Amino acid sequence: MSVAPPEESKRKYDLGFASWVYENVEGGDKLAMCMQCGVCSGSCPIGTEMDHGPRKLFMMIRAGMKEAVLASNTMWNCTACFNCVVRCPREVPVAYILKGLGSAAVDLGYAKKEDTVRFSKAFWWSARTYGRTDERLVTAKYYFSGGLVAGMKKGLENSKIALGMIKAKRMHLGASHKIKDRKGLQAILAKAAEIEAREKEG
Repeated sequence: MSVAPPEESKRKYDLGFASWVYENVEGGDKLAMCMQCGVCSGSCPIGTEMDHGPRKLFMMIRAGMKEAVLASNTMWNCTACFNCVVRCPREVPVAYILKGLGSAAVDLGYAKKEDTVRFSKAFWWSARTYGRTDERLVTAKYYFSGGLVAGMKKGLENSKIALGMIKAKRMHLGASHKIKDRKGLQAILAKAAEIEAREKEG
């Protein structure tokens, strides 16, 4: 079963969407366990900044509201604090499902490809430089990759999200965390690049 990209979809509701999510999204097979109790949305530190909280989004999936689900900002605003996963009485892997829906939104053309490429570059820069990701640096590099004015505008628009991440202990204050053996990391990455280049030549 496949889900048509936005330009090919003419129906507001796709009754096969829920089945597609169950079969193709990580953790999607557990979505049927959701009893709509609302613990996930109530536990989300920035749920008010989402187009739809996790509980509502799962209801929309069941209703076949493919367009509204994949075009929403819910997946992108998830900070992966895992409050929802820990507190769900049915052990539904909420955060993992949101991550999978985000990937599906990119693959199916609902997310802007330019934005995902710029974010990926910012994420990889942090991982390559420090051996881990620093949410503040990744966010700043991503926001300002579109220009100074655009970066300042995005920063102001998402200040509430930043505060939510700090409260949820998903974004620290102070110096950036770094791995101890950064030289070792660079050696590993250089070797990986060497192997990749050799394979392309072969």
